[in-house]
Amino acid sequence: MIQAYWPEFLSLALIHFMAVVAPGPDFVVTVRQSLKFGRLHGVMTALGIGTGLSVHVLYTLLGVSALMHTSETLLLVAKLLGACYLVYLGVQLCRSKPAKGQMAVNGENASETEQQSLRRAFGIGFLTNATNPKATLFFLAVMTNVVSVDTPLAVQAFYGIWMCSVNAVWFMLVSLVFSAPKARNWFHHQMHIIERTLGVVLLAFAARLAFV
Repeated sequence: MIQAYWPEFLSLALIHFMAVVAPGPDFVVTVRQSLKFGRLHGVMTALGIGTGLSVHVLYTLLGVSALMHTSETLLLVAKLLGACYLVYLGVQLCRSKPAKGQMAVNGENASETEQQSLRRAFGIGFLTNATNPKATLFFLAVMTNVVSVDTPLAVQAFYGIWMCSVNAVWFMLVSLVFSAPKARNWFHHQMHIIERTLGVVLLAFAARLAFV
């Protein structure tokens, strides 16, 4: 059955991939997690981001996206919720302090890793994407214009699973790059500066969402 929808799928997949690789809050959070906490936490954050996209897929399949498309109030609420979460993350990063101690031989900082569980790493990734109005607007614009209303629900579900998987894999690759021992050792003593910079970037994303 999916063969009949290849043109539609390829169009959706290409547009989605270009949206994924464009730097945004997901990228910023993945970089921070990978540099500070290491590869495993970066990968878990990436998995959280991929899973968070399922929220957008689910409300699209349930028809909520069509309702949001016609309601400026719902869109505004979604944008404000996303902006508030980005402000929360941005403020936390802006309060970063210089690291104490040395990196371990394997590239992990034990005291820092203990401060964040893998569940929390996953949750940060999940909430970053699930509350990201950029993803909301993407689904409102693309799913309602690229995907035909006649496309079966099962095929649309396949589209959703594909996009969730692409999100997770892409940010896992990002985490592998930035969690490499050489990268982490290079940035270790300047981590507080990097975090503060990333925090400002998140605050800028939040301001753009709230006021644009």
